[in-house]
Amino acid sequence: MITDFDKLIPEGILFSIRQIDEMKLIKSDLLKKLIYAHKIEVVKLNSKNFISRTALISYLESQTLPAK
Repeated sequence: MITDFDKLIPEGILFSIRQIDEMKLIKSDLLKKLIYAHKIEVVKLNSKNFISRTALISYLESQTLPAK
């Protein structure tokens, strides 16, 4: 079974750290660590960090291990 993140993640272009945390996808603390370690692509608007839906799906897919 392969998870279809495209269907699971709501429509939108950019998501804030809080929105992703509220979706119960990635906790905000871990997301901030990923951003500062440059492991997930981020869009910076003023002093706020946003993550595109595409970058979020790509990251989740790269971290998904198939079931045996």
